[in-house]
Amino acid sequence: MLRKYKAAGVCMVLLLALCMLSGCHGTLTTKASIGTGDTAVPAQFDETKPIELVFWAKNDTNKVQTAVYNQAITDFEKLYPNVKISLRLYSDYSRIYADVITNIPTNTPPNVCITYPDHIATYKTGSDVVLQLDDWMRDSRYGLGGSEVKFDAPTEAEMVPEFLDECILDGHYYALPYMRSTEALYINRDLVEKLGYEVPDVLTWDFVWEVSEKAMEKDEDGTFRVNGQNVLIPFIYKSTDNMMISMLRQLGAPYSNANGEVLIFNDTTKAMLEEIYLHAKSRAFSTFAISSYPGNFLNAGQCIFAVDSTAGATWMGGEAPMQDIHASQLKLFNIEVRPIPQFDPDNMKMISQGPSICVFNKDDPQEVLASWLFVQYLLTNPVQLGYSETEGYLPVTLKAQQSAEYQDYLSRKGEDNDEHYAVKILASELLMHHTADTFVTPVFNGSTSLRSAAGQLIESACKSARRKQELNIPQLYNEVNSLYRLDQIEVIPAGEDAGTEETPETAEAEPVPEQELPDISKALLIALPAVWVLIGLYTVWEKKKNKRKN
Repeated sequence: MLRKYKAAGVCMVLLLALCMLSGCHGTLTTKASIGTGDTAVPAQFDETKPIELVFWAKNDTNKVQTAVYNQAITDFEKLYPNVKISLRLYSDYSRIYADVITNIPTNTPPNVCITYPDHIATYKTGSDVVLQLDDWMRDSRYGLGGSEVKFDAPTEAEMVPEFLDECILDGHYYALPYMRSTEALYINRDLVEKLGYEVPDVLTWDFVWEVSEKAMEKDEDGTFRVNGQNVLIPFIYKSTDNMMISMLRQLGAPYSNANGEVLIFNDTTKAMLEEIYLHAKSRAFSTFAISSYPGNFLNAGQCIFAVDSTAGATWMGGEAPMQDIHASQLKLFNIEVRPIPQFDPDNMKMISQGPSICVFNKDDPQEVLASWLFVQYLLTNPVQLGYSETEGYLPVTLKAQQSAEYQDYLSRKGEDNDEHYAVKILASELLMHHTADTFVTPVFNGSTSLRSAAGQLIESACKSARRKQELNIPQLYNEVNSLYRLDQIEVIPAGEDAGTEETPETAEAEPVPEQELPDISKALLIALPAVWVLIGLYTVWEKKKNKRKN
């Protein structure tokens, strides 16, 4: 018997090693059917049956956000006492993504999680892992605003249509929006005016570059003339992924399409990199990856233009309620919130970003229905308003945006530097007024890698400038293409189902290295059944051998 287990163990190790090595070369594609199949909406929710749900979310290290989640769970459990929800909080979305991917092979992902459509596109690699919501949304009893729903859920018509459309993948709804944000340009108005300029309503790239270069003038003692300090980075962009994508979109230049074609290596990209290189060389421009968080420099009077998410507005300004630098470093200044720089102010383009909610399929339809009801509860006004007001997020329902409570919140802008912090509310209003100007990029298996590659082009150009190296565009294209294995992205032929629709960006999410299932997950999916087959064959072989001996 001992020999049998030893042999089985050896087989398992060899198979795992073989599969992991195969996966490392990125040639393994897994589309295993490990889900529970299409799940229809049950005729009735069984409120006598105990149901336990697992809910994974990110809280931005914000205790108020955690309180919003806990209150939502408490209130939902009062409405449905047979349902108990366990909340697991994460510090970033990439960890949620990694844990979901790890749990998919064993069919143990959470019931509900807050995530990004890029990530959902990967979760869907396993069929029926993520619940398709089309029928569920429109069910007359348990759908959005359905007759049997015990709370004031929004109807489909009460969702912001742009945000709802962003949750379509493969022509179907696989998520609902939870919160939305965009990027904003946070401006030290005092320094702009000191340089002899006025802050326009919409800033162009040329304006920002000109002012930034002007700010680099120094006095004889070596300090920067505009701020009197030894440190100044006039323009810092936090997400270079978004910077590249937004610039391309504003110029109508290609980036990718829903078929998975990588189109970013073009002449427009080259021209943009050459300009960015020049401003990085003069040190008038830098990035978060190179210099650190733009809000810290802005709040210390060492930055004039800082681009960050509207969801990070509570960190912007010398009087911001959230600070990451010592109080002695803070400078008080007049701050302005504007859309990101534009090439054509009359045709504005700004990225849409923010998390969505998805439901994972389970064997028990009642468990799935409970999950779906909880998702709807997360869209109710108390949750939407409570969470959005913690940062510069915008509620995803018209029902919440148009409520008297939210309008009152907006009208009290600047009353204090906490709940009604002016910069935070200005950031929310920015997205609310420019929702029609937002855009998203196609999501496909590999789109996250392409996003990372877009940012890497800018990061590499800036590093070359700071190292006083020449900018070699062909070499840079080859290096980035190889680093992110963009040539291995599967392109769906034209005319076939392109798969995914455009979905919101993951700009405020941390970079996720791959779109496909991780190699270890692929290895496990293939190795585990194979090992059991080998164990069975070995057992049969050993029995035959013993029989011959006897």
